[in-house]
Order: sequence, then structure tokens, then C-alpha cells
Amino acid sequence: MKMKEIISTENAPKAIGPYSQANKVGTTIYVSGQLPIDPTTGKFAGETIEEQTKQSLENAKAILESVEYTFDDVVKTTVLLDDIDDFAKMNEVYAQYFKNNAPARAAFEVAKLPLGAKVEIEMIADK
Repeated sequence: MKMKEIISTENAPKAIGPYSQANKVGTTIYVSGQLPIDPTTGKFAGETIEEQTKQSLENAKAILESVEYTFDDVVKTTVLLDDIDDFAKMNEVYAQYFKNNAPARAAFEVAKLPLGAKVEIEMIADK
């Protein structure tokens, strides 16, 4: 029987609701949607889609690294955008993190994101 392990690190923002930063089941890590919150300040890393995408990815990276996973282990991402017109700019930053073996991905415009964020990114990784 596989057990669920709660993953938590101080190097990523604390959950702003009743959820975990990530869960590990077997060898699979499910990273909750990461907002562009700087864990040291508790505030958005910036106002632009580029700054916010970078911070969301850095938060996910910190969670993965806390259990010795990397972006090379990511098999699927979901990107939620406040404005689909930001897709190309988000994608430029995203591409810097997934240079080899890019994961499967879905990207959507949503009506509104928590705290007025421009982007939220979730991931699934497996070794």
C-alpha cells in the first residue's frame, strides 16, 4: 500500500489554505499550484508576467529540491493565466527552466487567480 507523504519547505511560500505544498505518493510528487509569492517577503516578486512566472517556477523548484527532485523529473505542468495574452511572455521564462525533456503541459486563462496573481503553476514529477 502506498502512503502519502506531505512535502513542505521553508524555501517556498506556505499554503494559503487547507492544502499542502506538495504530496509524494510512491515516486510521484504532486506540487500544488504555486503563486508568485516570494517566501522571504510574503509578497509578489513583481508585477510583470515575467517576474511572476519566474517566482512561481522558483517556488516549485524549491519544493522539488527539498525531496531531491529536479525539473528534469517533471512529467506534467498546468499553467493558469489571468490573461492568455501573457502566454508568449510566460512561455519565454518557462522555456528557461525546461530546456531539455520538456514535460507535457496545459495552459489556460482563468477568470481570476488567488490574491490577484497573473500566473499559477502546478506540477507532477516522477523518478
